[in-house]
Amino acid sequence: MSELLAPRRMVELEVDGQPVRVFEGSTILDACRRLEIDTPTLCYGETLEPANVCRVCVVELEGSRVLVPSCSRKAEAGMKVHTDSERVRLSRKLVLELLASSVDLSTTPVAAGYLERYDAEPGRFGPPAPPSDDRDRARTGHHEAPDGRTAATVQQPVKVDNELYVRDYAKCILCYRCVDACGEQHQNTFAIAVAGRGFDARISTELATPLPESACVYCGNCIEVCPTGALVFRSEHELRAAGDWREEEQTVTETTCPYCGVGCSLELHVQSNRIVKVTSPADHDITLGNLCIKGRFGFSHVQD
Repeated sequence: MSELLAPRRMVELEVDGQPVRVFEGSTILDACRRLEIDTPTLCYGETLEPANVCRVCVVELEGSRVLVPSCSRKAEAGMKVHTDSERVRLSRKLVLELLASSVDLSTTPVAAGYLERYDAEPGRFGPPAPPSDDRDRARTGHHEAPDGRTAATVQQPVKVDNELYVRDYAKCILCYRCVDACGEQHQNTFAIAVAGRGFDARISTELATPLPESACVYCGNCIEVCPTGALVFRSEHELRAAGDWREEEQTVTETTCPYCGVGCSLELHVQSNRIVKVTSPADHDITLGNLCIKGRFGFSHVQD
């Protein structure tokens, strides 16, 4: 019992020349945020264990041969970290260029800012990924650029096979968030996983079965953690397709889910007096942003 009640020790390190103290077990990213240093992240999710796949959060650590991912590298006493060195900026720029040249980042909220911040030029690696209205003609594999070059992309038609949510994997950056949320970190349903290798790597159900025939329980927790809009409510997808999605006009009302006695917190996103999607606060001690099918999708009766 005494070990459980023992106070956590602090470690002191230096980030961009500034000393900072964080609790033992914290990451370099935690230290950066404590100093209010804006460190870009894509695959990192507050409620999930770091997957270390996007590499836009890398920083330079004195004494380390390679750049280290700040989202997972534990802070140690005496560390000297540089978050905006020439080496770090070049690495982040290259990662963003490779992503933007092969994936549709149009619905990734932070992408445009990151591309501008690091002067990224995705065109160096071929034409951009086709926008949503060209998606029906897309195929997994290669397409020819206007100048005759062949650009490698991973494109799939939008998957609309149920009434609740849509999968647009041409926007997927393989951050593993949805796999982790569906798996042992949150839902323990294991309906999806990464299939294929190289340019053919993709998120898929078992044997690529349609979602209604898979193990999916439609909790929608994969949507909650998706950072790019590859997984969205069907209502949002249809509004975007019609050009009627107006997030700046939406209001968010917090309420309590009425379906059972757990009392999960809901955030109702309302546009033109209609609920268009439901989320849950990620900092909720019990749910961590997770809901069940009723809490996430059971709102249509309000509008009937």
